[in-house]
Amino acid sequence: MSTTITELEQEELLEKLEVFKIKGRDKHGRKILRIIGKFFPARLVSVEVLKKFLEERIFPKLGKKKFAVLYIHTGVQRSENFAGISSLRSVYDAIPANVKENLEAVYFIHPGLQARLFLATFGRFLFNAGLYRKLRYISRIGYLWENVRRTEVEIPEFVYDHDEDLEYRPMMDYGLESDHARVYGTAPALDSPVTTYSMRCIS
Repeated sequence: MSTTITELEQEELLEKLEVFKIKGRDKHGRKILRIIGKFFPARLVSVEVLKKFLEERIFPKLGKKKFAVLYIHTGVQRSENFAGISSLRSVYDAIPANVKENLEAVYFIHPGLQARLFLATFGRFLFNAGLYRKLRYISRIGYLWENVRRTEVEIPEFVYDHDEDLEYRPMMDYGLESDHARVYGTAPALDSPVTTYSMRCIS
């Protein structure tokens, strides 16, 4: 991958965009690592920098205790913020064994039909069966609160907006209707990736 920014700038960009953030716990008392797929600058950040960033800035904060991943897939597009299959496999293989063992659940918000089919078809081959069994598909934000307290995590406003669109346009869940423009129309601004969080996260 060719890029015009240095490795340090790539790391700072990941930090600034808050692609990865450890905050709060789920109802089982596990730390939560929130990942916002839409904010991942796939065109600018190399796989090696991503692995280094996770190794130095994220994994140490998880400690040696059990944790859960809250992955927000809302707004992810292959051309903009999807790292690619081989990159995902490379990153997964680089995760230390103790971190993999401590990961107990992956809450996958707004997976969509394509993501479900991909994971059902290739998930067991790209990742180990143990990780695949930890996946929990969350088709609506309301279902997330069965596992996570509302005040424990920050959910970007565009995720709630997409949730409402799905309620009125359920065929979007099955890929039979295109996604709403307000969710996928523009890339996040680099200077303020999470400009507003909905008050709907307050119980």
